[in-house]
Amino acid sequence: MIYDTTLRDGEQTPNVCFTPEQKLEIAVMLDEVGVGEIEAGFPVVSETEFETVRLISSQNLNAKIFAFCRAKKEDIDRALECDVDGVVIASSLSDLHLKFKMRRSFEDVLNNALKLIEYASDHVFVSFTSEDSTRIPIERLVRIYSEAVNYGASRVHISDTVGVATAELVEKYVSTLKKLDIEVLCHFHNDFGLATANSLKAVMCKADRIATTVNGIGERCGNACLQEVVTALEVLYGIKTGIKLDKLYELSKLVERYSNIPVHPQAPVVGEYAFTHESGTHVAAVLENPLTYEAYDPKIVGRERRIALGKHSGRRSIEYKLRELKLNVNVDERKLLSAVKRIREEGVIINEDLFKKIIECL
Repeated sequence: MIYDTTLRDGEQTPNVCFTPEQKLEIAVMLDEVGVGEIEAGFPVVSETEFETVRLISSQNLNAKIFAFCRAKKEDIDRALECDVDGVVIASSLSDLHLKFKMRRSFEDVLNNALKLIEYASDHVFVSFTSEDSTRIPIERLVRIYSEAVNYGASRVHISDTVGVATAELVEKYVSTLKKLDIEVLCHFHNDFGLATANSLKAVMCKADRIATTVNGIGERCGNACLQEVVTALEVLYGIKTGIKLDKLYELSKLVERYSNIPVHPQAPVVGEYAFTHESGTHVAAVLENPLTYEAYDPKIVGRERRIALGKHSGRRSIEYKLRELKLNVNVDERKLLSAVKRIREEGVIINEDLFKKIIECL
């Protein structure tokens, strides 16, 4: 179900450039986590990229390895030399791209793509995508993708290149293509913050694959986020994705480190605050039943619940922290709580060491 493009579209994030060793490590971990298909890179970009894609392809991973190509023979030949399991051939057939990027007629661009699909399909599994799919009228997209399949494409992509797809559009486009018995992969960008929601909608409409990146990295506002998509599918919809959810945090930290893009502390699933509670009323309820203020057990995704101390803390938070830190002290908890609130309002974050010092000073 999951087709991960962290190593290609994710690396197109501004200022991100993975080393070959980093790419290999990420690919191996994606495989260990259970990702079924990995887009390893764009071999024609450079000699280093070519060697890296070939290296990943040689690892005998369980995941199938794909290479990205423009609709150019030299791109396809370079990808085939990497001995990948499949290629993604990308063209541009929206009116906007035809006019300002391709500067050629629709028929010319389409015919060129079809010839290359036919050529590549004699050697390898072929996925075909028109960039900017979601701004191509559905009637024209049906023609494009029907012909692509006739010429040997085994799969087509709905590529929401600038993140303009809505739930209504996703339903219309996926459902229409699936009625033609075409294998469909959906690739959403996050320019309006809809990439995860659109991915879920696509699955509900019977899309076969969803393209993701770890931490949602990618051009501009990024891509559909792997950990968000798979956790929502598993927890909210009960759909088995084949992903080891308890490994998502480790994978996220690996990509965070190598991409040098910090994960937002409030990011779903993997953010530092995703399972952290400060408000006294929340903490009191969570300690009775965590589901009062958590949608699911953090252990599902390899995380732990945290109780933070601050301005909004209550006595239950103080009691919890004393137990958690095994501090068997004779202290007035009301005075301790008052001191915690006062110090936090002075702009100081209450970590464990400071909490112990506050106790010592009472």
